[in-house]
Amino acid sequence: MREAGRRGPDEQAVLVAAGLAHLAVSALGTALGTVRGLLRRSDATELAAQAEQDLAARGRLVLDRYAAAPPPHLEVLARHALAARERTGDDV
Repeated sequence: MREAGRRGPDEQAVLVAAGLAHLAVSALGTALGTVRGLLRRSDATELAAQAEQDLAARGRLVLDRYAAAPPPHLEVLARHALAARERTGDDV
């Protein structure tokens, strides 16, 4: 048996994977307990509708943030140059 501080990479990987699995199971158990508690509420239908609206709003934000193509780089530079020219009054 090896000393506690000297583990091989395989043993270390197994320990990390086991720790992650335990964390996932713990989080899932907590989430299921929360869901069970929410289902007992009298306003569960309204709560579910609000959660759906919140998720749709988050989805819209994510799509707006990541799906939209950024403006072309040269177009941005041209707009900055035009704005600077207008500030200084150059006609060139």
